[in-house]
Amino acid sequence: MTTDYLQPRLVSIQQARTLLGIGLTKTYDLIAEGLLETVTIGSRRLVTLRSIDALIDGAAMDRAA
Repeated sequence: MTTDYLQPRLVSIQQARTLLGIGLTKTYDLIAEGLLETVTIGSRRLVTLRSIDALIDGAAMDRAA
């Protein structure tokens, strides 16, 4: 049985910055540039793990080129 549905799909902005190893200002810059996708639930703004993965994949592709 797969448990993928149990994995988080959203993280806080603070968690996203930690996962990426970048500062808070840079994290907000990436959000403003549309490179990190956010979802607002109530008063919380959360970053999608999908957009974090896409950002990392894109950076890896840039280095490979």
